[in-house]
Amino acid sequence: MGFLYLLLLLASIGCMGLLDHRFKLFFFADARRAALVTVIGLAFFLLWDLGGIGLDIFYRGETPVMLGLVLAPHLPVEEVFFLAFLCYLTMVLFGLVSMVLRRAGSRQDVNR
Repeated sequence: MGFLYLLLLLASIGCMGLLDHRFKLFFFADARRAALVTVIGLAFFLLWDLGGIGLDIFYRGETPVMLGLVLAPHLPVEEVFFLAFLCYLTMVLFGLVSMVLRRAGSRQDVNR
């Protein structure tokens, strides 16, 4: 049961990948740029977490659905996957909104 949270995070990342692949929203639109944006976002949020941990703001909660492996005090390994998912979700949503707005704009041009 200790792997459940990580498994659900990986499944969520996989679902974002399917959506991204279907509509070419982020990685499947430009893989190099997407990798760079994801690495920068992940580094930012990891530094943010480490800062919060250092200031005694963030703590690791004990739960039976987590592996129990930590990368640093109060930084579970699942946090890295959660932050990667958060970055990926944000960029897929940005790509989706951009696509919808482009399509709405092109429909208005046709109707004029």
